[in-house]
Amino acid sequence: MKKLLVGRKLGMTQIFAEDGESVPVTVIEAEPSVVVQKKTQEADGYDALQLGYGRVKQKNVTKALQGHLKKANKGFFRNLREFRTATDSYELGQELKVDMFKIGDYIDVVGTSKGKGFAGVIKRHGFSGGRATHGSMFHRAPGSIGASAEPSRVLKGKKLPGQMGDVRKTVQNLLVIGIRPERNLILVKGSIPGCRNSVVIIKQSIKIGG
Repeated sequence: MKKLLVGRKLGMTQIFAEDGESVPVTVIEAEPSVVVQKKTQEADGYDALQLGYGRVKQKNVTKALQGHLKKANKGFFRNLREFRTATDSYELGQELKVDMFKIGDYIDVVGTSKGKGFAGVIKRHGFSGGRATHGSMFHRAPGSIGASAEPSRVLKGKKLPGQMGDVRKTVQNLLVIGIRPERNLILVKGSIPGCRNSVVIIKQSIKIGG
């Protein structure tokens, strides 16, 4: 069985190792995720597992989604996330909890990075910019972006100003250094994408132990 969970980023703190070293950790709250649908190759064209997270009242769910969630008979959820994986070892309505992970496991965490709006090349791409002297007329602009007469256009992928952040990001190989089953908490070494209270996906690492 592949280890999968949906959780909520609570924020960052620190804990102290046995040797006194301060370790930065991200705290993720992962109340039980419920298997609300099993997609199969025969019925849907691919194998996948759909998990529900974040319980809500029935009145806060559309009628169409109510019918979908009633098949699992485990309540109603604000967030649904899909995982491409074999579904044979899972049951409809099964609850996946934090105790499926243990200290020492490596995980991949997927989240949406913080949106920072429209940004220039210095903030967005780390350009050094021009001289800060009086009269240089070149401070924070990107500089020349063309390629002369050939090919007479701006090549695709050029680093230019634009929307910064608010994109799906994956951080791989994060070490689990604490589990609090009674509070549905996972403590992960290091940082993960997203702001506080944002929904994240937790998966068994595909590179270490995957």
